[in-house]
Amino acid sequence: MSSPVQPVFRFAPSPNGALHLGHAYAAIVNHRMAREMGAKFLLRIEDIDRVRCTPLLEEQMLDDLSWLGIDWDEEPRRQSDHFGDYESALSVLVDAELVYPAFLSRREIRQCIDHKQAQGSHWPCDPDGSPHYPGDERNWTKIDLQEACHSQPIHSLRLNMSKAIAHVGRPLVFDETGRGPNGETGKQEANSRQWGDVVIARSDTPTSYHLSAVVDDALQGITHVVRGSDLFHATSVHRVLQDLLGFPTPTYYHHQLVLDSHGRKLSKSAGDTSLRALRLAGVTAHDVIRMIGLDTGERQP
Repeated sequence: MSSPVQPVFRFAPSPNGALHLGHAYAAIVNHRMAREMGAKFLLRIEDIDRVRCTPLLEEQMLDDLSWLGIDWDEEPRRQSDHFGDYESALSVLVDAELVYPAFLSRREIRQCIDHKQAQGSHWPCDPDGSPHYPGDERNWTKIDLQEACHSQPIHSLRLNMSKAIAHVGRPLVFDETGRGPNGETGKQEANSRQWGDVVIARSDTPTSYHLSAVVDDALQGITHVVRGSDLFHATSVHRVLQDLLGFPTPTYYHHQLVLDSHGRKLSKSAGDTSLRALRLAGVTAHDVIRMIGLDTGERQP
């Protein structure tokens, strides 16, 4: 009789700013669940943004995690070292004609949608609040696309979601063992269409968050994905990519978020108090654990 496969968890922060209490919560919950199950716990550095992600920020991030008592079982996987893996996955989608180049800038997208709405059209947005792509490049001829790529070498690559869903040809599901933002739990059906044609890569970077997360999870043998409930809906995009690329589907556990006094999710861009600043102010790791409500040893407060 073969022995059961050891579960594999991962924590995947981006070194594009200082870690805050929200990161501490996610890391500790992830780490505790892995250790409770006797699982392997991996650290992934999501640094495909080579402008905002820096070696110094990565060093500080690793130091903060160690200070919290987080340890990991292998050398961290840095996404910037594995662009070839993402290029290979992207080529599968391109060869299946499920990806198209898109040339509208953010400003042009906004102008296009404003024009449509001024004419009385309701324009759909994805779960993150971003409007669906209004361009029609998905319907262009190959010759027109080639000419446009030559004249506009910097562009995005988008997944033709309707075509991808048709290619899959069946409902996609995933197991949610935590809770989504509206209490979703148990067997969930992916609602990929709500995302529209997501950016899957860029002409100067052969990946995006969605593609690299799916590829890394597969290559690292991740069996359990533990992350904040703000990423619950992104699982619908990941399920499509997993199916298209022939990857297994992990079990998902989405946990609650750490919010500020106004009920807003903590973020690096908003300048929320960092773990490093708390450390310099004399706060201990146990103080942090207490502040985020995890001092009882439970997975969640």
